[in-house]
Amino acid sequence: MLLIGVFCLPIAPFLPLSGRYRLLNLYNHFLMVWFRVACGVRYEIEGRENLPSGPCVIQANHQCEWETVFLQVMKPPVCTVLKQELLRFPIFGWALRLLHPIALDRSRPARAMKQVLTQGVTRLQSGLSVLIFPEGTRVEPGVRKRYNKSGSVIACRAGVPVLPVAHNAGERWPGRHWVKRPGVLRVRIGAPITTDGKTSDNVNAEVEAWIETQLQEISDVPRPLKAS
Repeated sequence: MLLIGVFCLPIAPFLPLSGRYRLLNLYNHFLMVWFRVACGVRYEIEGRENLPSGPCVIQANHQCEWETVFLQVMKPPVCTVLKQELLRFPIFGWALRLLHPIALDRSRPARAMKQVLTQGVTRLQSGLSVLIFPEGTRVEPGVRKRYNKSGSVIACRAGVPVLPVAHNAGERWPGRHWVKRPGVLRVRIGAPITTDGKTSDNVNAEVEAWIETQLQEISDVPRPLKAS
């Protein structure tokens, strides 16, 4: 991160947005490789052929930091919905600001929801994809929470598909622990879910059903049948 900050961050503001993503994503590519080499993790990533050519709303389960790294390089450029506290970190937060995220104040949920709906549609119309975690926060493997439909709402309003992603990254990179675990990290990228003629509730139900079905197959930790 220090090297990226010294050599890349001063250049990034002078580049177009697509160039910023390519430059700053060098950090994410490095983390992906280093995690595999240093921690003995083997990646099994299925469904890359499902990535659409145009903008979409990417919805994935959220277990740890790893998927935030992977999803940035999976289909760039992508605008991430995140908590505004992340923008305050030196170097890391400065780089995030340059990528036009949707930074939310989680202490004001009504305002945060309005911000997601308005800025999310604007980002999609400008050609950016939007990444949102429907669970709203990190969820431990083996725990299930209700899916928020905000991602499905902005997809329906913008008329773009939802790209569902399921993974078991939290079993290899525990969210609240420093120790990482060797083994197989599985990722499945689903076929885009169209929003034409559908309500946001219908789309959200399809997203949750697909992700949860995949998690039952790829997780080493059993999945509960219902959300807590």
